[in-house]
Amino acid sequence: MRAVAYKQPQPITAETSLIDIELPTPEAKGHDLLVEVKAVSVNPVDVKVRANVAPAEGEYKILGWDAAGIVKAVGPDVTMFKPGDEVFYAGAINRGGSNAEFHLVDERIVGAKPKSLDFPAAAALPLTSITAYEALFDRLKVQDSVPGTANAILIIGGAGGVGSIAIQIARALTDLTVIATASRPETQAWVKELGAHHVIDHSKPLAPQIEALDIGAPAFVFSTTNTSDHIGSIVDAIAPQGRFALIDDPKTLDAVPFKRKAISIHWELMFTRPLFHTADMIEQHRLLTKVAELVDAGKIRSTLTETAGTINAANLKKAHALVETGKMKGKVVLAGF
Repeated sequence: MRAVAYKQPQPITAETSLIDIELPTPEAKGHDLLVEVKAVSVNPVDVKVRANVAPAEGEYKILGWDAAGIVKAVGPDVTMFKPGDEVFYAGAINRGGSNAEFHLVDERIVGAKPKSLDFPAAAALPLTSITAYEALFDRLKVQDSVPGTANAILIIGGAGGVGSIAIQIARALTDLTVIATASRPETQAWVKELGAHHVIDHSKPLAPQIEALDIGAPAFVFSTTNTSDHIGSIVDAIAPQGRFALIDDPKTLDAVPFKRKAISIHWELMFTRPLFHTADMIEQHRLLTKVAELVDAGKIRSTLTETAGTINAANLKKAHALVETGKMKGKVVLAGF
């Protein structure tokens, strides 16, 4: 099978940062599905791993977690899918990636592809949807209000991949007032289009802008990017006894300033459940099923905004370079081999 991989971490501009290779087609065992990959999208995690993680000596590392495709074969323990089913998923960080013609993935983290979307539009959704859904409902527990606070959430980085879907999920499944941040006219227009009630500029202090909205201090803050730049503003803006979640990797995170307001801090990593085979691993199948239902009901939409051609090394380099700018709105997708 054809695949795209690398042998050593390098800048994306390096000639061999990503290369086209041929590998044997893997075999489905246990709970695995063998999926014929039709489309993939590129996330910041692809860029971070490619730049920093070396494969085992003499081996290739295949990136790619978001994927949409068709089940070609199933392992003996599979009960939820069959060959021919159209699926979408985000995979597991400790297994080979989806930048290949065929890919193995555990059925418990797979959902049936939304019927109303083609493969590229579906491939834009899984990783960011899982991240946003888990952050909202498993980490922040937005379904449990914080007494005496504004029933509102501040989403920092509203135009990015995770922010773009978090806005929509919050609007579709909660009664939260959604405040999203964006700093450019085009990204501000994008987050308004996705359903944010209010848009503020994260290049300026956040607390005064929220205060000017006259809705009260938000109970919840979800930071998707550049958290270290906003810690002071988050502490100032969030309501006492509020909840704060983040997904990026600040070099340091000083929790002491949150103490005075008794703020709880939550990390979200959508790979945790498949990485540790947690007892509730199947929740990712269930939430992807819910996302597909919301898409097919017209309540949320794909966040695909850029296409980068077919799945090969040259096009994936372009997609990685685009993600590395940090100025993406929505998601970039590649389709077909």
